[in-house]
Parts: sequence; C-alpha cells; structure tokens
Amino acid sequence: MIIISDAQINSFKKFLDTHETFIIAGHKEPDGDCISSCLGLSFILEKTGKPYVMINAGPFKRNEIKEYAHYFRNDLPFMTQDERDKCGLIITDCSELSRLGEIDGDLKGFDTFIIDHHKTADISGENIIIDPSSPAAACLVFQLFEATVGKPSKEQANTMFFGICTDTGFFRFLTDQSAEVFRSTAKLVEAGADPRKTYQKMTGGKSWNTRKLLSIMLDRAERYCGGKLVLTYETMEDTKKYGQEGRDSDALYSLMLEVEGVEAVAFVRQETEHSCTLGLRSREKCDVSAIAQKFGGGGHKNASGASTEGRTETLIPQIVKEFSKVL
Repeated sequence: MIIISDAQINSFKKFLDTHETFIIAGHKEPDGDCISSCLGLSFILEKTGKPYVMINAGPFKRNEIKEYAHYFRNDLPFMTQDERDKCGLIITDCSELSRLGEIDGDLKGFDTFIIDHHKTADISGENIIIDPSSPAAACLVFQLFEATVGKPSKEQANTMFFGICTDTGFFRFLTDQSAEVFRSTAKLVEAGADPRKTYQKMTGGKSWNTRKLLSIMLDRAERYCGGKLVLTYETMEDTKKYGQEGRDSDALYSLMLEVEGVEAVAFVRQETEHSCTLGLRSREKCDVSAIAQKFGGGGHKNASGASTEGRTETLIPQIVKEFSKVL
C-alpha cells in the first residue's frame, strides 16, 4: 500500500476548505468497505464542522451492514444553483457516477473528489486519490483521517477497522507487501477497535436460508478449463424462494477456491429477465478484473464483479470462453 502523499492530503484539505457543504457517496449494493469509508469521511467533516449528507442507492443486502442503512438516503436534498456550486461531492470506493446506482436527483455538475482503490479506475487529476495497491478504501480514508483529525475515538476506530477487515477477508487476502496495512490497523486497535467482535460481526448472524441457498449453489457448481475454473449460478426462482437478504457469497468463493487445482470462481445471478450480476474471484495469478471489464464491470485483480444484460444460459459460455484465454 502506498502512503498518501503530502500533496494529496493538501488537495483534500483544500477541497474541504473551498466548499460549504458536502455529499458523501458510495457504490450501489454497498459492502463493509464502502460503508465504513463513507462514515470515515463523515467523521472528518463532523470534526471540521461542515454539513453533509450521505447517499447510497442500496440495497443493503449484507447482514453485517444493515445497522448502518439509516445513516444514508437515496435522494439528494433540494438545492438552489448557488447551493450546488458551494457543495462538494466526495465519492469513495468507486470512481464513476454510474456505479452509484439509481439516486433520486442529479449528481452531475458537482465539484468532485474521488477516493478509490480499484484497479479498473482509470482517471487522474488533482482531486483524485486512487491506489490499487491499497486493499481497502478504508485504508485511504484512515490516512486522511489521521492527517486531518488525528487519533480516532473507539467508535470511529471500530468503524474504519471494520471496513479494512471486510475487504481484506479479515486479512486473508493480503500479500507480503502489506506491512503498511498492519501498521494502520495496529493504530486502530490501539484506539479501541476490537478484532474479535469485528470478526463475529462479519461472519455471524447468517440466516438458515443462506445455508440452504449455499447448498444449491454447490450442487450446481461445474468445473471448466481443465478444472481451473468453477462456475455456478442462481435463478430468479431461487431469489424468490430464499430472498435477497443476508447472502453469503464469500463462503461460496472460499469453499471453491480451497479445492485443489481451482484458480478462479465465477458466480452468475439472474437479477431480472434480461440482466445478470457476476461475481468473480481468483487465487493469485488470474486477473478477474480484466474479465469483469469485458462485461461492463471491474474491481480488483482477485475480486471483481459486473452487471450485464443477458441470461445465464447465454452468459455462462461467454464467461467460460474469456477464462479459457487466461487459465
């Protein structure tokens, strides 16, 4: 992970100083990193006395983030043109307005600052902090918090620690280049973050239906590319029967990647009659972000996703074809 430079910190401080109010936004279907990054930014704005609203299109499907849903709204408050001109938009854990989803209101035209860590982000400028080597956006937000506020409270430390833990799989996805991440998390634990409670929050409270759905996904799983790829899918009927809440895709990916010889996992969910979402994971060498881009998505080298038009029966052969080029 690269340390945020003094120039980037100064750009962020300048952005805060030159606006009177703020909108904090994260990507649709948020995860723990997205939520904690937004909240971390809100802690900074509260310290500086700047009014803000946090927006997210949702839905808040993940069991571990439901308690935070009430902090967010999915619409913009009414603003005059003068108020819009004085308002800054901070986008975190993604870099494109399209990734924010369906927000009631026009987000175009706001002066914008972007904080992201996804490899597929391909923009540059003064008001941008993008570090693909950072395992979580919360790592970047914590650096900004330290530079602008200082030491966090116990509650703030737990929130930012939670974000780092979720995107690192409780540190399982880190490499030998991650010493700086542990230095940051050590500071958060010292400030009061509780690793045991955070792990229980991430892994506990799953509904019975998630176990039943997981068994179906495992039963449908097939191996391709000489056994290096495992692919499974979920139908609209599955969603109707088992619901959308408290899903546990992480357990599915983990179980499949533990199989000898498997290098990548693909999961396809039929969301509507004409659209699907894709979840892609890999061990080390396979860059699933490049494959996600083929279907209009993106993400990290070893964890990416996409939303695309099509049906499972036509998309699965296309996905296998793309994986066969690299496995």
